[in-house]
Amino acid sequence: MKTTNAKRLLLDSIVRGDFYLLTDRQIGAKLKLGRRESLAVRDMLDALCREGELLRDSKNRYGTAEQFGAKLGRITGSERGFGFFTPDDGSDDLFLPAHTMKTALHGDRVLAICVGGRQGDEGEILAVISHGFREAVGTFRREGRGGVLLPDEKRLNVRIRIPSSKCKNCPDGAKAVAAVSFGGNELTGEIVEVLGESGDFFVEERAIIRAHELREAFPEPVVREAEAQAKRNPDDDLKGRVDLRNKLIITVDSEDTRDIDDAISVKKKGDLYELGVHIADVSHYVARNGAIDHEAFARGTSVYFPDRVLPMLPTALSNDICSLNEGVDRLTLSCFMTVTGTGKVIKKRVARSVIRSAHRMTYTAVTAIAEGEAAAVAAYPDLVEMVNVAAELTKILTAAREKRGGVALDIREAKILYENGKISIPEAPRTISHEMIEQFMVLANESVATLMTEKKLPFIYRVHARPSEEKATDFATFLKEAGVRVRFDPRNVSPSDYRDLLRSLEGSPLFPLVNRVMLRSMMKAVYAPENEGHFGLASDCYCHFTSPIRRYPDLCIHRIIKAALTDQNAAQESYRDFVKTASVQSSACERNAAEAERDVDALYIVAYMQDKIGEEYEATVSGVTAYGVFAELANTVEGFIPIETLPDDNYEYNDEKFFLRGMRLSFRLGERVRVKVAAVDWGARRVHFLFLKKV
Repeated sequence: MKTTNAKRLLLDSIVRGDFYLLTDRQIGAKLKLGRRESLAVRDMLDALCREGELLRDSKNRYGTAEQFGAKLGRITGSERGFGFFTPDDGSDDLFLPAHTMKTALHGDRVLAICVGGRQGDEGEILAVISHGFREAVGTFRREGRGGVLLPDEKRLNVRIRIPSSKCKNCPDGAKAVAAVSFGGNELTGEIVEVLGESGDFFVEERAIIRAHELREAFPEPVVREAEAQAKRNPDDDLKGRVDLRNKLIITVDSEDTRDIDDAISVKKKGDLYELGVHIADVSHYVARNGAIDHEAFARGTSVYFPDRVLPMLPTALSNDICSLNEGVDRLTLSCFMTVTGTGKVIKKRVARSVIRSAHRMTYTAVTAIAEGEAAAVAAYPDLVEMVNVAAELTKILTAAREKRGGVALDIREAKILYENGKISIPEAPRTISHEMIEQFMVLANESVATLMTEKKLPFIYRVHARPSEEKATDFATFLKEAGVRVRFDPRNVSPSDYRDLLRSLEGSPLFPLVNRVMLRSMMKAVYAPENEGHFGLASDCYCHFTSPIRRYPDLCIHRIIKAALTDQNAAQESYRDFVKTASVQSSACERNAAEAERDVDALYIVAYMQDKIGEEYEATVSGVTAYGVFAELANTVEGFIPIETLPDDNYEYNDEKFFLRGMRLSFRLGERVRVKVAAVDWGARRVHFLFLKKV
């Protein structure tokens, strides 16, 4: 009892600031304690740290999180032991040298502080708040009577010991999932699922899905609820809706789209354009706090792989009653906008509606109509005027956004197709119809966000912060080394600065590379309950409204909009706290899904390039590191040229100039090279090239 009281008194004194950031010895000296009493104080301080009441830094000083100025955030690890700390408050990342990582692992949530370092950006972890994973996926290796699991996620940089009683007859070399136990000096685990043989393509894909803890099958209660909703008759739900079934409304998607959640209508009246964007009213079928809603919240987003989709909603909703299929009545939420010839929205409103799509159109068909192809015009005579007006409006909106400073990033991404057991990577087209739908959806998202802001309702915004000074400076350095004149101030870069830069490089071989590096220099867009604007779109107010079938924030704000149409006070009260929770959850799910999609795409690229070993290609240097050079082919496939395979020695890497210099050869971003496909690495999901010559 005495010890408990003493420990509480000690904690209270530290919280008050009596022993502000002192070591145990300094506290003992200040209290004029003898050796025995000083040791007892140290034991109490360590106990308070274990209980989470206090923190201790590398200098053995004790204090509260507030006294240390500690921030909460997430760790991104690396194969080489160091890491990066990303604070929740959006401030700049901190570099974590290996010795400061302590017991923290990739993905963990931690409390960390900035300790300066050579460049003032080094951090130190004070406490692990929660671990980033409960299960690990990797290759099982027998060792003695038990074994170890070597995680596929190299950034974890650990071995997980599996006791003999928990190996579950897992074969040596198999890909497996282990439930992980934390504590002590090593991680231990239990095999909970054997996925199959390492190196098998579909086993590797399934391993990625497990590693990211993505949900595949829907729980039975969710399926039952979705099937019951899909049987509802839309005719019973038309009260209070604007009837648009006699209007010319179409959907425009790629040929392989299965869930169609947006439709458009366009007319010109005098000098004004009447644009309607009609979005599936998913919230009508997904009750708040119901089984489907809880599952959708947990998933956050649909995840798209070349051979499958892991949908946010069951197919009874996403492919049936909520999909805006041709010729059937569908409940929608419509955003009506009146747009001037300069691209300004002078009127906007949102209403509950019902539509009947006249045609399920593809990007290919709409582009053909816009370009006046005879066959397409003959096939869709009722759409010719509408498509021409839509194309006209698209050009107006594109010009208006560019004038405002919108950064029209033209990033070529590999469109990986998997059909009939074969992988192909065609170049993704960028046509007037793609631009049309993008501009119309962006305008609707912006209009809806502006309306809700004017009403001062709780909301989920899509925010994109200005690039940090550090990232903008790095980008400026890259441009200078590439021979591009820098005309912006990294301390206060604007969207128009980036727009002007891209315009100046149109037609240059550097254009695609600068596009890509520019994208990397930008902050990540996230969901937030407060409006902070969208840098990339040069938008003062933006949200995601147009895809409620596949994104939870869209579904959530549909509910808020509909609630506001009937009772703004009730909407204010009902969603004030939830938008914060939904923003954090949705951002985390989006990041995880994007990482999973990148990992699976990399797996498909490795499989695609495996039978091309020995073939030669021309490529562009897309990355330069101290360990080698990355080169990108015309179809966006990127490969790595290890430094030890380059025909020279004594290379020196300049990380400020993105430059690798040898005795006879040097490599910089944007250079053209000829390479041979040397090998593929299934474990690292990487293609290896052999450098042949400069082009």
